[in-house]
Amino acid sequence: MTSPLENQVRDAFAQDGVLSQAAEQFRERGGQTEMAMAVARTISDGGMLVVEAGTGVGKTFSYLVPALLSGERVLLSTATKTLQDQLFGRDLPRLVEAFALPIRTALLKGRGSYLCLHRLDMARHDASLPERGSLRTLAKIEQWSKATRTGDLAELPGLDERSPLIPLITSTRENCLGAQCPQFKACHVNLARREALAADIVVINHHLFFADLAVRETGMAELLPTVSVVVFDEAHQLNETGVQFLGAQLGSGQALDFARDMLGAGLQHARGLVDWQQLVAGVERAARELRLVVGKQWPGAKLRWIGPAPEGVNAEAWQGALDDLQDAFVLAADGLDTVSEISPDFVRLHERARQLAKRTARFAQPCELDSVRWVDVGTQLRLIESPLDIADAMRKRVLKLADEPVESDLPYGDDEEDPEHGAVPPPPQEDSRRAWVFTSATLGDDPTLRWFTEPCGLRDAEVLRVQSPFDYASQAAIYVPRAFPKPNDPTHSQQVAKLAAHGAAELGGRTLVLTTTLRALRTIGDAMRQQFELLQTEARPEVLVQGELPKRVLMDRFREGASNGRAGCVLVASASFWEGFDAPGDALQFVVIDKLPFPPPNDPLVEARSQRLEAQGRSSFSDYSLPEAAVALKQGAGRLIRRETDSGVLAICDTRLVAMGYGRRLLAALPPMRRLETEADFESAIDALRKPY
Repeated sequence: MTSPLENQVRDAFAQDGVLSQAAEQFRERGGQTEMAMAVARTISDGGMLVVEAGTGVGKTFSYLVPALLSGERVLLSTATKTLQDQLFGRDLPRLVEAFALPIRTALLKGRGSYLCLHRLDMARHDASLPERGSLRTLAKIEQWSKATRTGDLAELPGLDERSPLIPLITSTRENCLGAQCPQFKACHVNLARREALAADIVVINHHLFFADLAVRETGMAELLPTVSVVVFDEAHQLNETGVQFLGAQLGSGQALDFARDMLGAGLQHARGLVDWQQLVAGVERAARELRLVVGKQWPGAKLRWIGPAPEGVNAEAWQGALDDLQDAFVLAADGLDTVSEISPDFVRLHERARQLAKRTARFAQPCELDSVRWVDVGTQLRLIESPLDIADAMRKRVLKLADEPVESDLPYGDDEEDPEHGAVPPPPQEDSRRAWVFTSATLGDDPTLRWFTEPCGLRDAEVLRVQSPFDYASQAAIYVPRAFPKPNDPTHSQQVAKLAAHGAAELGGRTLVLTTTLRALRTIGDAMRQQFELLQTEARPEVLVQGELPKRVLMDRFREGASNGRAGCVLVASASFWEGFDAPGDALQFVVIDKLPFPPPNDPLVEARSQRLEAQGRSSFSDYSLPEAAVALKQGAGRLIRRETDSGVLAICDTRLVAMGYGRRLLAALPPMRRLETEADFESAIDALRKPY
């Protein structure tokens, strides 16, 4: 028997339903309705639903429609701040208006996304701004600060997310003054949290969710018990996001930042009362000594740390350096304690010193059970301890947290009223059943979606796989060149560049090259530029390389490159561009993947996960490395076809895909594109895509 909510959802997705008002060219898709009905059933009955929805299904509407029509309080979490903005600024308003629903929505990000008014005031008087251009940028920020209501830095056009100003105008958990701050009443972070607690639909991101599990600081502890429906979109990132927050980190950069802040506050508020120079020198010296103990022979390495010290590092010297760093933090805390009544800055700095001392002591002890520890070696050191997955935290802490009311740390209690938004809704009754929905276009390569459900602790969840509505056989083709260097051949990247440049020259750009390493990214980008310089035409494709410009600028320039009859662009990218990059239409018609994206075997987390599986009598290659590669490959291939009118070619420059037995499993994980068996087939497919420009 269907629930009333399921009936409402079915009516909404009918061809002449209200959704046609919410989205242009909306039409009913069987997979979209199937997913929406499953979400509605989960909301009505409670429980957990995991949905893999192929590209083009329209999963956003599939979970938003039943969530909105349910009348329940809903928490929506997605992978990035960009996707948050899209969900909150475009999709939600359309549906709320179409259904004429009297509901309040709110957007909540981490504190680093909001302007800190107190630190902005401090930056005005900072004599050591990073560069001359920073003064002009700071002036623009000051002007914007007088008009913004939210303080969300995403509103500020032209502000580079890599700007050295951002740490100076935003707060962190460590340096926030809390209720002692002179700007506490006008604080944008607190305003965003108050609005979230009063809203019916709240949009967050995965980083914010897991940061709260780790430190209970972001407002989620108050928010989660009050919601009845929780949706994780782009859920394939949950495990890797979670392990970043559920362990511990200590960096020499953190120590130096603390020392700088302590010196600044000491000289400003309590000059002469404490020997600030001596305390700061002690912290800086201890941080440098810890770096020197590791030495210069490991640039860019991740050193596994199983025993008393990282591999290749003298254990006695390492432990001595850790003890010295802890002592330096303790001495700093003692000095700060003597002046804590003078300024709230000293109270917060004292807490930071104690926390850093405690964290250093943790790293002086053996690693926790079911965790892995390593050191990232660069100009600075980062000491990292991480759980192998989030399964235990999801089972014991997320569900437990969701069912336990927690006292609010906001300036008004559960029974008080926020003057702007009214009373905060009470938690649901104990007998209510919360609904959990996890969805993504890629959640594994087997029917049970074990790649996702196992590390996330969701083995008991209902699983649904909804196929893409795209006709891949006619829209796309896949080519694996047979006569090609092996992936470990020194000439491999050059040959990838040659193949990509040939296709891009024929298509006038419109090409995305995805690499598995940053070294290959630079080699391929340089080689393609050299080859295009030899072209006897003014319409040379522009080669964009990740890292040379901000990600947002690269994406916008690539999408605009093929417009107005001009030649398009080539984008050579790695890492985050394998997913979340959307260039529909003619802007992208050729995707090149350099190698099969197996997890790096020398990564400490990968190594520890593999060892755990082997200890359980399982195959680390079949049960970990292959599924990881299949999901990443599927994500990369998913950049090609984004609409039902798109067409293109995918080239995977790794002969293992056709030479090794496991290649069949990886090919089966990809969309059912037609196969191009020969070079002539490839040339013909590229020629068929050519358009005048």
